[in-house]
Amino acid sequence: MEVVFEKPKSLLDVPMHYCPGCTHGIIHRLICEVIDEMGIEGDTIGVCPVGCSVMAYDYFACDIIEAPHGRAPAVATGVKRALPDKYVFTYQGDGDLAAIGTAETVHSATRGENIVVIFVNNTIYGMTGGQMAPTTIPGQVTQTTPYGRDPKTAGYPVKICEMLSALDGVALAQRVSVDSVPHIREAKKAIRKAFDNQKNNRGFSIVEVLSTCPTNWGLDPAESMEWLRQEVIPYFPLGVYKDITAKEDGNE
Repeated sequence: MEVVFEKPKSLLDVPMHYCPGCTHGIIHRLICEVIDEMGIEGDTIGVCPVGCSVMAYDYFACDIIEAPHGRAPAVATGVKRALPDKYVFTYQGDGDLAAIGTAETVHSATRGENIVVIFVNNTIYGMTGGQMAPTTIPGQVTQTTPYGRDPKTAGYPVKICEMLSALDGVALAQRVSVDSVPHIREAKKAIRKAFDNQKNNRGFSIVEVLSTCPTNWGLDPAESMEWLRQEVIPYFPLGVYKDITAKEDGNE
């Protein structure tokens, strides 16, 4: 049987604005593959806030709502409650979700809002010039930590999946990466599980995707992938931090 590698139908055939080597394009594709496989393009609503994904409405064929900076989970909550039969997801960066949007993220999670959150963690503010983010790792050089992040003065990074996994309303909290083919396949499985959770009214699902930012890391695309593997993944270990379906599947 011949296997043809094609563009997902729900991913629009237009040039993207992302920097060379950025993995947003991979993540977009994975979401669209899941939407296509589930046949839910016409029933899916995405919410994108301020950040590198601010123009994602140009790339997804489903409906997209633009939210104020950090407020995507709040907007998604309103959409899902008003239209409970729709599939609602947010697509957020680490500065957006873990800094200005911390409250919206935590409270939508603890309420068990039946939405999917795609959290792209590249350890830095991408769109606004490369300043330190809540996820910037110790020692990492940014525009606002030119000598490297010092936990004594800047504190330690926020580990979102570990934090949210303690909340009762969370159905899935999983951290994945897109630095290799095996990891990309695992990332797609996690995204599919999150959408399946929403389909089955299980509550809040978050998939954290470790990503690159060659421009603000000051590295070329190949070096960025290696830095992701050598520095970022060890600090933010991949894995499932909470999955309420594990007991149902007999894995616990």
